[in-house]
Parts: sequence; structure tokens; C-alpha cells
Amino acid sequence: MAASPDHTDNDDGAIAAKVERHDYTDLAPTTRKRAHAMEGFDEIYTDIVDYIVRCTHRIWDERDIGLIYTHYTHNCVLYGTMATIYDREAVVRDTIQRLVSLPERRGMATQVLWNGNDKDGFYTSHLVTGAGRHSQNGHFGPPTGKTFVSRTIADCMVYRNRIYREWVVADTMAIIKQLGLDPNVFAEEAAKGLFDKGLESIDIGENRRLIGQQMPEWKADTSIANNEVERQTLEWLHDMWNCRMFGRVEKHYAPNAQYHGPKMTELYGPAAVLHQHLALLGSIPDAAYMPQHICSNPCEEGGVKVAVRWVMEGHHLGYGILSELGKPTGLRLQVMGITHYHYKNGRVVDEWNVYDELSLLTQIKLGQMVEAKHK
Repeated sequence: MAASPDHTDNDDGAIAAKVERHDYTDLAPTTRKRAHAMEGFDEIYTDIVDYIVRCTHRIWDERDIGLIYTHYTHNCVLYGTMATIYDREAVVRDTIQRLVSLPERRGMATQVLWNGNDKDGFYTSHLVTGAGRHSQNGHFGPPTGKTFVSRTIADCMVYRNRIYREWVVADTMAIIKQLGLDPNVFAEEAAKGLFDKGLESIDIGENRRLIGQQMPEWKADTSIANNEVERQTLEWLHDMWNCRMFGRVEKHYAPNAQYHGPKMTELYGPAAVLHQHLALLGSIPDAAYMPQHICSNPCEEGGVKVAVRWVMEGHHLGYGILSELGKPTGLRLQVMGITHYHYKNGRVVDEWNVYDELSLLTQIKLGQMVEAKHK
């Protein structure tokens, strides 16, 4: 994708990168000029943030599920933490099932970060806070009547009004725990479905964080960065995760930083942030952190927001924050996550971190099924 220009300085008052403190009615106006070029997009959309927020609302809240046919390509690929979808019709079916199971859920946009343009295509990272009540029989079982709230981040590649690739990281474990359900039951069922299809977790035995007897690569690969803020973000993330230099948290986070994490964790201060990240590594102590994409925007609240999509690979060799996984099993784990950072005066004041512990528990269950098969 192209480097991100300063999208917010224009005469049309673009909402781009300015979602957090605006109401939906401001984000989806009925009359407004286009804030930037949107060739090939439906006339209703005034900018790429409007496109993401409004089409999500139209499909999920207004129930116009058929808009998926005009907003996704026929051969779209949707990468989730539990499975991958390879065509548009499967996206339609999945959407119907989710709406039937949780009809009262409302997905509220927190922010949309992005880069690109209408000629080369856009890349968006959409943080959603979903709240609702478990009122119907569905994939969460018989209705419990309990309320829930969880976070999801969806990254999309969009060209001429159609999404052709999407990565969705939904914190399903947060919902299951709030509904008072046993995550082992859901993980076992999901793993059995994968196992019956002949799918197995592929353990390649290494992740190349360490090459032979050498120490980790000390310099971060910043080739995916589009600007200085993104480059610096990739550098300190590499230092923290791959070089195990967790003291970087104290340097790069403001004293009043807030952390918004999995299972709706809300914590304050650099010490709490450090603990969350160190404890994740505690569960997967040989993990390698691999950023896949990064984008950023200046924001109306001041400062800059940065979105990083990442993968972490390693083995379940220790104890840490992934408490639902139980005792260390030694099995391979792949964590797919997306994180949004808000910088002010050069330091992080907010971090929204989303990954799904249920998908990791499912990987453990699948690995155990495969082990039992080969005994």
C-alpha cells in the first residue's frame, strides 16, 4: 500500500482517522462532499473511514446482509483466528449465523486507521467494541440471557468498493467467560471439526528467532514502515518481543498509559503493560514476534494512532497469562493479533490489544488429538 498522507487537513472536514469521539450520525452523514478521491466506490461513501463504518452498520445493524455481494469480491479470503473463509457466499452464511445467535449485539466503531488510495487500493484497521445479550440458541448453545462486551479488530484490503482480503481477530474468549460457559467445551468441538477434516497443526520445530548458537537479530526489519513513527514502533516492538528488552515499555509508554486487552482487561501504567506482555511470553517463552502490516494516522484527539497486525509463533512451554490453556503442553501455538497504539508527545497513552485465547486453546486440543492418533 502507498504511504499514508496527512488525510485530516482538508477543507471538506474529513472524518478520516477521527472516529473515537464522534457519534455514528457524524461518521455516516447524509449530505457531505467527498473528503478524498473514491473512484469506483458507491456514491454514498464520502471517505474510506465512512465506507468501513457505514457498510459495517448497514450489513450488521440494518440487516442488509445482501450488501456483502457488492462489498466483497466473489473470491475474497477472510482469515480468522479459528478458521479461514475462501469465498463470498461463505461470508454471507457466516454473517447470518452470527446474527441469529446474537441478534442484540451492536458493533460500535472505536476507530479506523488506514493508508492507501483509490488507485492502488486501501488498507483499513477497524477497532470495534461489541455489546449485547445472549438471547438465542446458536453456536454459544442455549440462551443464558447474560450480557457481554468484547473487542474485535478487522483489517481489510479494499479496491473499488470491494473487500478482497480480510483479517478478523475477535476476542471470543471474552464472550464465553462473561456468559459463564466452559471454554474447553467450545475448543474441543472446534478442534474436533478441524481434526475430522484432516487438518493438523504443523510444527516446523523452529521459528528462526535464533539462528544456531547466535543471539537474536538485534536490528528490526522496518521495510513495511511508511513513515518515521511506524519505523520507530517496529523497532521498539522488535526490541521488546524478540530481544526480550521489556524495559522498552518504561521508555515508550506515558506514565498515565492505559491498556485495553483481551478478555476486556483494563489496566493503567507502564508496569501493568509490561506485566501483560511479559506474561504472554511466559506462556510461550520461545515465541517469535512477526509484524505483518502497519499503518498510521494523525488523530483529532491529538497525536498519532498506529495499527500493527502481527503473528507470534512458539510453543506452550511455560506459565503465564494464557491461564485457560492449563499446564504447559509443549505444543506449537500461533497467535494472530492486531494492536492499536495512540501516541502523544512521542509516547504511548493508549494500547488496544486483541488476540483470542480460545483459538489458542483450540490449537492445544487439536494438537492433543493428533498426538493421540499417532500413539
